[in-house]
Amino acid sequence: MAEAYIVSAVRTPVGRRGGGLAGVHPADLSAHVMRAAVETAGIDPAAVDDVVWGCVDQIGAQATNIARTGWLSAGLPESVPGTTVDRQCGSSQQAVSFAAYGILAGQQDLVLAGGVEAMSLVPIWSPATVGAAQGLGHPFGGQGWTARYGEAEVSQFYGAELIADRWDVTRDDMERFALASHQRALAAQAAGAFADEIVPYAAVAADEGPRADTSLEKMATLKTVREGGRVTAAVSSQVSDGAAALLLASADAVRTHGLTPLARIHALTVVGSDPIVMLDGPIAATERVLARAGLTIGDIDQAEVNEAFAPVVLAWLKATGADPARTNPLGGAIALGHPLGATGARLMVTLVHALRRGAGRYGLQTMCEGIGMANATVIERC
Repeated sequence: MAEAYIVSAVRTPVGRRGGGLAGVHPADLSAHVMRAAVETAGIDPAAVDDVVWGCVDQIGAQATNIARTGWLSAGLPESVPGTTVDRQCGSSQQAVSFAAYGILAGQQDLVLAGGVEAMSLVPIWSPATVGAAQGLGHPFGGQGWTARYGEAEVSQFYGAELIADRWDVTRDDMERFALASHQRALAAQAAGAFADEIVPYAAVAADEGPRADTSLEKMATLKTVREGGRVTAAVSSQVSDGAAALLLASADAVRTHGLTPLARIHALTVVGSDPIVMLDGPIAATERVLARAGLTIGDIDQAEVNEAFAPVVLAWLKATGADPARTNPLGGAIALGHPLGATGARLMVTLVHALRRGAGRYGLQTMCEGIGMANATVIERC
């Protein structure tokens, strides 16, 4: 039976909006981790079969296949192709899945997967807003869409409120969760937990998002995003810049190139969900991937569930019965940030290194995605 192994896993620090990475071109952010992933594995880059790269807002500096422009910007061989994936916030998790599929199918041996997003430069939803301004139409303006969903709001903030209502998640619940995210991230930084995964970029050597000065009292003063709602900026992921990369290899490539596997891809899935509620897909994705893996939630030693909004993770915890102590133990996107197209790979990089440090045998990663989708992946420490 074919196997797919992760043999290197690296990332940039995650920069805050307007922070230390704000002036870096996204192709250069990509190039930085692409080069580092190849060098860390110690392979000839010409042996890579393909580059699969996630990026959500593919406009401006992020347009025209940033997988290709990033690889070439790294000075790596022109003979290696690349393709860019948009599965919304799960783009780079999907990139890892596509890389694994090629290897598991026996058609590829070495695939570089990851993603990037420079949100300081290219704001969220830029393709839609710029397109609308240029008279190019709206993503949800077609007859088929309006016949099915009418004028229902398609918004992650609206979806977060719907989930909070459906799962009875209070504002206090969310703020306590958000505070814990910052506290966990700060503790992880202090312990050097990210040292093996971060490749510093110029003077930026650490994630810029965690806030030592935040508190429940400060969070309580913030206005909600929607009038009468519960969600505030404090319980939402941070706008960020960053990139992450993982090199995947077949068993043959591991032997041929003398590679050291860090983790094995154990099971993969992706699901669709209600595009208006949008953000509850990780619940169904987790159920499906665990069934594929032949595991239960109790077998998972560490779970990385993207903190797009606090109610997403809190609803997931209620639905799955997962252990909160094993879920995002190093903090999540509320504290560390959410560079959209990079986050899936960033979560996987962090999970791989956590398992290697002794967190356990099995890791689960899942994340909600725009317009109602979710990826889920189970890996096993090697």
